[in-house]
Amino acid sequence: MILIHEMGHFIDVKRRGLPAEMPVFLPGLGAYVRWGALGVPLETRAAVSLAGPLAGWFAAAVCALLWFHTHDRIWAALAQVGAWLNILNLIPVPILDGGHAILALSKAERMVIIGASLALWLLLQQELFILVAAGAAWRLFTKDAPPDPSPKTTAYYLTALTLLGVVRWLVLAPGSVAR
Repeated sequence: MILIHEMGHFIDVKRRGLPAEMPVFLPGLGAYVRWGALGVPLETRAAVSLAGPLAGWFAAAVCALLWFHTHDRIWAALAQVGAWLNILNLIPVPILDGGHAILALSKAERMVIIGASLALWLLLQQELFILVAAGAAWRLFTKDAPPDPSPKTTAYYLTALTLLGVVRWLVLAPGSVAR
């Protein structure tokens, strides 16, 4: 799951024609892709940051589909853990992908992330979204918000959060075989 997430970053960087190294794994800590981000616009850096969680969603969704088809609980576990790890990675704090992506969002767009995260928490009953909202709330008070909005990045961020939340919800829904 982590490899697929990191390859999402790597492929997106390469697709943009930028230099990148293969993922580096740090046992117990995760992984990262080193790439030439210096001088790259905030919106592009945000898109690269969000490409990992989107690839992670794809992996989790495939696992969920395999679980629906086979009823083998290992696929449900992989889907749930994969989606959880990628939502965790979208918490907008430094080092995590969400912390890099939120740098492209204005204060108003950060409020949108807060509202959407709280709505996802209420709708999907997943407490992890409270941490996303809390991280975005904290980032309202930092001085790193650009003056210009980035609707494309906001939509990309919201799409990743929603898709990952839905995968977890489908696997953890009451009455599902995985519960």
